Amino acid sequence: MQATADTNAEKYRAYRRRLVASGMQQFIAALPTETVAMIDELKQRQGLRNRSQALLQLIEQGRPTAQQ
Repeated sequence: MQATADTNAEKYRAYRRRLVASGMQQFIAALPTETVAMIDELKQRQGLRNRSQALLQLIEQGRPTAQQ
């Protein structure tokens, strides 16, 4: 089982390296269940692949207001 864990860990490290190489970063956020449900609903309505895309869309929409 240790070999599987090592293989999975290396795959995850490679994934993170690809993210960084593409100019992205990964982070973990603790959000209320209702907020995650809203993000999931937006993801589904917009036909997005993942929550990250939905969250990015929300952030981009709010950026002008936050910069004022």
